[in-house]
Amino acid sequence: MQLQSLQRWMPLIVLAGLCLVIGIIEPRFLTIDNLIRVAASSAMPLVVALGVTFVIVMGSIDLSIEGSLAFSAAVVVSFLSGPAGIGIDLGLFAVVVAIISAALFGALIGYLHVQMQIPSFMASLGMGFVGIGIATLLLGGERVPVDSEAIRAIALSRFMNVPFSVYLAFAMFGLAWFIQNHTVLGRHIMALGGGEELAAQNGVNIKRTRILAFTIAGFYFGTGAVLVSAKLGAASTLIGNGQLFAAISAVVVGGTALTGGNGGVINTLVGVAIVMVLSNGMIIIGLPTYLQQGVLGAAIIVAVLLNMHGRTPQLVK
Repeated sequence: MQLQSLQRWMPLIVLAGLCLVIGIIEPRFLTIDNLIRVAASSAMPLVVALGVTFVIVMGSIDLSIEGSLAFSAAVVVSFLSGPAGIGIDLGLFAVVVAIISAALFGALIGYLHVQMQIPSFMASLGMGFVGIGIATLLLGGERVPVDSEAIRAIALSRFMNVPFSVYLAFAMFGLAWFIQNHTVLGRHIMALGGGEELAAQNGVNIKRTRILAFTIAGFYFGTGAVLVSAKLGAASTLIGNGQLFAAISAVVVGGTALTGGNGGVINTLVGVAIVMVLSNGMIIIGLPTYLQQGVLGAAIIVAVLLNMHGRTPQLVK
């Protein structure tokens, strides 16, 4: 019981330990300006990781992140004035269209997964390539600027010296927490992670719940695409490069089991904080880039081993 309790709090203990050690090695790490910098760089990864959390806790995986981000970013600039525009400038409303499109894209992945009985990793991986293909078609293979000051302001404007994107990311975290803990859908998603047969016996609609979980993931990926497009001031097919690894590693490091049924959005918040603090700390200390990747990879393997302690290994569905 004591070991289980320690395992539950381990991600938070690791986060506190990291902050302490890095702060001792390099005092600049704990300055307000640097902590705001860490929060700002965590905004987009947090939103994306929250989305994939809903899929992972039910024992599946969504590998479409990079394709979904590219697709959503392409939709944003398609409804703005500019070289990739389709002649309809929706201004800030283009953000809404992109997020809805991303949610529908996620729903399609979920549909293929449950109706066609394609494993989630294969359905999402394939659709990820489809998303990159659509983005390439819409953008003409070019890096297209975001010609909207209102959209750029999402990432660049500040309140009390904190970027607006940080407030938006925490609002998305609050929404994810509410869905997980205070809705029937959230409870059904968690129930699926504990076992499909048991969930079905308790009245959970397996197919509908799975499709809705992928839809929520798509909604969060679309929001993440808006944040990164606003920050970079452009959309391209490469906009999601590296985000698949970052998001899933943050979820795992936070203590959510890849086999489902354990963890949740609070774990993901802590996991993103660990990854971003570790990344920022290695940069501010001056660790070479090739060592940074190695340290991050080792941290993920250790996190997976800790999560697997006392459980029977099994593949994600």
